[in-house]
Amino acid sequence: MHATTAMRRHRSHLIGAALSTTLLLGAPTPAAAHPASTADAACPFSSAVCLFEGENYTGARLTLSSWPPGSGACISLVEHNWNGRARSAYNTNPTSAALFMNDDCIGGPNQLPPGGTPYLDTATQASIWVP
Repeated sequence: MHATTAMRRHRSHLIGAALSTTLLLGAPTPAAAHPASTADAACPFSSAVCLFEGENYTGARLTLSSWPPGSGACISLVEHNWNGRARSAYNTNPTSAALFMNDDCIGGPNQLPPGGTPYLDTATQASIWVP
């Protein structure tokens, strides 16, 4: 066997072994798997805020995000016929969103931290700041 051919075979086996190791390490184990929460299943989007008509992330959903993600946007809930309708919310952004009682994101905000808010006050919902 020629030395160059032997080196190529050896290199192929090393690459194959490295790929096998990566695939095994990257695969989830059954013990690590866990079911998604109700909110995660109801709002499976990244960098978004989902508003729900029902408490605990139930009923009709309005999904809002800014473009490009992270740029921030004031969105009128009045224009989308959602003023005062949301009873729960889920924020998948890394920073807080905020609901406002005015249609232009002015006034005292009702913060929506990252994660779920299972119960909302409907009086403060005319606009929303989405991160």
